[in-house]
Amino acid sequence: MTVPSIPLNDGTAIPQLGLGTWPLDDAEVSDVIQTAAGLGYRHIDTAAKYGNEKGVGAGIAASGIARDELFVTTKLDGAFQGDDRAIAGLEASLDRLGLDHVDLLLIHWPLPKRGEFVSTWRTFIELRDRGLTRSIGVSNFKPAHLETLIGETGVVPAVNQIELNPLVIRTAERAANASHGIVTESWSPIGGDGASVLDSPVIATIAEETGKSAGQVVLRWHVQQGLVAIPKSRTPSRLADNIAIFDFELTDAQLAEITKLAQPGLGVDSDLTGH
Repeated sequence: MTVPSIPLNDGTAIPQLGLGTWPLDDAEVSDVIQTAAGLGYRHIDTAAKYGNEKGVGAGIAASGIARDELFVTTKLDGAFQGDDRAIAGLEASLDRLGLDHVDLLLIHWPLPKRGEFVSTWRTFIELRDRGLTRSIGVSNFKPAHLETLIGETGVVPAVNQIELNPLVIRTAERAANASHGIVTESWSPIGGDGASVLDSPVIATIAEETGKSAGQVVLRWHVQQGLVAIPKSRTPSRLADNIAIFDFELTDAQLAEITKLAQPGLGVDSDLTGH
């Protein structure tokens, strides 16, 4: 299975489907990555906060996949914001991963009350220029955060990774990302705890119409809109199911029906997280 890639605004490209690794521990994630690599996954998403970068690195090493065929993302959280803390943060992540660079480095949360995301972004620019990451981006940034970041540095993120699924559609965030040429990447693309879309009768009907599973229908909803999705699973059958979404298409009417499932008020507010 070959996953298509979409271009980023810095001249690189990102596979449109990846493997989310939270909340797997080191031992679990190593095995999952090896299984996923055998199924065709080439995009792996982790974070310093997940505590599993060492296992991710072990899985990558054991997979037998050449480094230049893989797209590896990690994220630095609040402990690494301000005062060039991100330099040591990324160097430690690379040491745990056993890599000399990542393909994408993200600011995990804006933490606007701290007021350090702009200074952190300047450090990210330096890390990119040093070759320790190929691309830089953000996670959980609202339109106002992006405007501040771009206005003060002139450097546009390549990616904004946000919580996004048919129940939490983030219309304003997606429009803001698109206006700047930023790729939107969906975390929790099938829904989080207590907010799974898989039980929806609408999804069940479309799954029957297409001959696909509910999860495949939801992930196809993401990719047909130009989104990048990073579903997580430790189950081999589900891993295989999640990547087998590039041999069918949803109709415009089906896409619209799925989008109507949105529930205002659901989702994480990044202004209220991790101050």
